[in-house]
Formats: sequence, structure tokens, C-alpha cells
Amino acid sequence: MKPIIRGPLSHHLFFRLTSSSSSISFSTSNLSINTPSLHTLSSFHLLTLSPSNTHFPISPNQPTPHHQFTHRRPFSSGRSDPSSIEPPPPNAIPVVSTVAPPFESSPSIDAGSSIRKPISLWPGMYHSPVTNALWEARSRIFEKPQELPSDAASESELVPKTPAQSRTSIIYKFSSDYILREQYRNPWNEIRSGKLLEDLDALAGTISFKHCSNDKGAAMPLLLVTASVDRMVLKKPIRVDTDLKIVGAVTWVGRSSMEIRLEVIQPTPEASDPSDSLALTANFTFVARDSKTGKSAPINQISPETQQEKLLWREAEDRNQMRKKKRGENMRGLDDREADRLKALLAEGRVFCDMPALADRDSILIRDTRLEYSIICQPQQRNIHGRIFGGFLMRKALELAFSTTYAFAGAAPLFLEVDHVDFLKPVDVGNFLRLKSCVLYTELENPTRPLINVEVVAHVTRPELRSSEVSNTFYFTFTARPEAMKNGLKIRSVVPATEEEARRVLERMDAENPELVQTRN
Repeated sequence: MKPIIRGPLSHHLFFRLTSSSSSISFSTSNLSINTPSLHTLSSFHLLTLSPSNTHFPISPNQPTPHHQFTHRRPFSSGRSDPSSIEPPPPNAIPVVSTVAPPFESSPSIDAGSSIRKPISLWPGMYHSPVTNALWEARSRIFEKPQELPSDAASESELVPKTPAQSRTSIIYKFSSDYILREQYRNPWNEIRSGKLLEDLDALAGTISFKHCSNDKGAAMPLLLVTASVDRMVLKKPIRVDTDLKIVGAVTWVGRSSMEIRLEVIQPTPEASDPSDSLALTANFTFVARDSKTGKSAPINQISPETQQEKLLWREAEDRNQMRKKKRGENMRGLDDREADRLKALLAEGRVFCDMPALADRDSILIRDTRLEYSIICQPQQRNIHGRIFGGFLMRKALELAFSTTYAFAGAAPLFLEVDHVDFLKPVDVGNFLRLKSCVLYTELENPTRPLINVEVVAHVTRPELRSSEVSNTFYFTFTARPEAMKNGLKIRSVVPATEEEARRVLERMDAENPELVQTRN
């Protein structure tokens, strides 16, 4: 007798294991999609999904009816003109939903092939549709025939490149691809910001590889990793039923680091000015490491050509100088003015600790807003270098920050921006990762648009070694929905209870308002 596994699924689907199937079928009462035989997996039982009644399962000996026809996607939101985004340029990367059968367009993997795909691109590995398309494009850079030294190139062998040479764009056909749209839709019929962060990191990585490739387009022996993300600002809500484009390029290069600017563009019929289509901007910093020694390695320099490219280069140079200045300031102690600010910030927190009955009812301690999430990092979440994908970490951090704000405010919040992200240490497969979040402070000057600033810190914990190290820090800003504020929602202020918490609050406040810091100095 053939083994049977039954379990209720949506649309009355049941799994049925057979040992003689020559194809994989996905069947409902009105749909069946067949994929070719998988000879490489012939030693395994294949899954056949068959329609069945929940209360009266089909007998194992009863023949299962199948109705087959070509799978089509006639879905359209009807709310977006597919022609609103111009035809994709030559450097655009096509994106398709990952629900489509993966083996129809992908050849079998030959274990003896010298140009086989990275493990991160194998079927079943974790990645979004966009990440899949970007890593596919990036893997082709590695597959190009090349005769390169095993070590990183010396500075004399490097060639300057223009931003146009690394410019890459991706297009989401949300208006016509129903399945792709469903993969990015959240419970409030908005785009999942976490998946968008994941895709932005993947695109920035692909752009960095293109910039660091040689004149023949082949990859250099470098490890390119995300170092930080600065000020990812949401300029307008992003709809999930309208076509979307993300475009980016390298705008600034140091000796071994580079900054990549990404823009999310979503045209709407009511937008008369092209600048109104800009939905989000982000700046990613990547660093290059020698693939053997792990030390910093020189990369191709940048040669901006247009006035806009030169302006972006100057802005990135200013940010780089600001980062260096900040590192120097963190090494010195507090002056008298900063000590007074710290003392004032702690005053209300001490009332909460020492006289809780007399504390302000419109305030709450930072420690009372905390949430935590733990995860064992799985092989399916790694990138093409074999480590945990930075975009995956950002998505998990944003989802935890969203939950923290939700629990704090009492209503589903709106994501506004990523203030800053630091990638301090790599996260490896098998690591025990703990994400800890809290509301760091609130800004209530505008009663109709309160700002809620959330901190998420990722710790790589090794119980067998009794050690815990910070691998990432994330800072996000949310606000309350207008309809919730109209219904009387009130956001409380948050106060620190310890000097360490107060220092973190002041540091983030100063980072968000650098002009005020310069005024005080």
C-alpha cells in the first residue's frame, strides 16, 4: 500500500506521497500545474497534491481525478497603468514571482561542473523574488572566463569607473503580476517594508560587484560586505498595486569602501512633477576585503561625470567626514554641557524608580517597552558568500521594531525611515541570534504626527562559550496612522532609568539633529 499523508490545507488540498510519479502536480478542484520529471531526485518520493473533501478523504485505492490546462495569470489590479513606467533599460534586471515552478527554466545542477551556481541560488534556499533575480545576475559575473591573480588587485591595476557603469535597476510589475503582488502585500494592503529593505540590500550588493569588476566584467577576488546604511527616508507611501522601480549606482569611493545611492520610484497618475514619483532614498556603505586574508583591499575609484553625480559625490564625502568625526568624539569623555543634559534626562526616570506612584502617567520607562526575538540562523538564509544575508537581518529587525511600536502605541504604526544600521560583525550559519528592541525616545512636538524612535540590537550568543557579542545595531522611526490620532490615540513619552540608557538616547538625538550639535559647539 502506498503511504498516504493527509492534512487540511486551503482550498481542500492534501499531500499524497507516491513512489511512481513521474512529475510533480499541484492540483485543486479547478487548477493543475505540471512540471517536468525530476530525474535527479528520483530516489525521493515526489509530492502529488490532489483535491479531497476534508471530512470524507479519498480512499487510497480510488483513482484521483486530474484536470490539466496551461497556467495563466490573468490578474490585474486595475488601478495602475502598466505603461506608467517606461520600458526597462538594458541594465534592468527582470523579476518574477518565486511561486512559478523553478525547474522549468533552471537546468539541473551538475556537481562536477566548474561553473555550477552558488548554493544560495539552489532551489529551496531562502530569498525573495528580487533577491533571486539579483543573485542570478551577480553569479554570471563570477562565471565569466577570467585569468586573475589569486590575490586582490594592487592599486596600480585598478581603473576608475563612472557611476553609469554600475547603474542597475529592477522593476516590479505589481499591476500585472498578481502573485508577485501577493508576496509583497502586508495585512493592511500596503507593501512589506521589510522585504523592500531586503531587496535594497541585494541590489546594493550587485551594484558593488559591478563596480569592482574588471574591464571585462569579471569579478575580482574580493569579499564585498555591507558596512552601514544611512538615512533611508520614506518620502511617500508605497502602494502594492502600482508598478515600482528601484535604481542605484555607486556615488562615492574611498580606498576600500564605497557608497551606493538607491532610489525607489513609483509613478502615479496624479503626480505631475517627476520628482513626485520618488518614494524612498537610501545610502548603503560597502567595504572590500581580500578573500584570502580578510584585510581591506583597494577598489576601483569613481569618476563622476554629470553635475548631479558630482553633487552626490560631495554629499557622500561630507557624510564620510562626519562619520570620522563622530568616531573621534566617541573616544573622548563627556564635557560639562553634555553631563548636564544627561542629568536632566535621568531626573524623571529616577522618579519612576524611587517614587512610582508620583510618576507622570503620560510617560513610561524604556525598559518597559522592550521586546525580544531569538533565531537559530539556518543555511537557507545565507548569501553567496555563505554567511547570513544582511538583507534578511534588516527585515527581521524591522519586523521586530514594528511589533515593538505596535505594542507601545496600541495601534498599527506607519514606517517612516531607517535612521542608521551598523553591521559590526558577520553572522554565520548556526549562530544563535538574539534581537532586542525598545522604544528609545518619542518626539511629540507635532500632535498629529508623533515620531517613535526604536532601537534594535542583534547579539550573536554562544552558550557553549558563555559569550555574547553585538553584531548589528538598527534604528528605525515610525509614526501613528492619521485615523488613529483622530480617534484619540495618545502617544506617551519614554524616559531612561539608567545612565547607559540616557547616553544612548542623547547619542541618537544628536545623530538625528547634527545642526543642533554644531550650534552647541
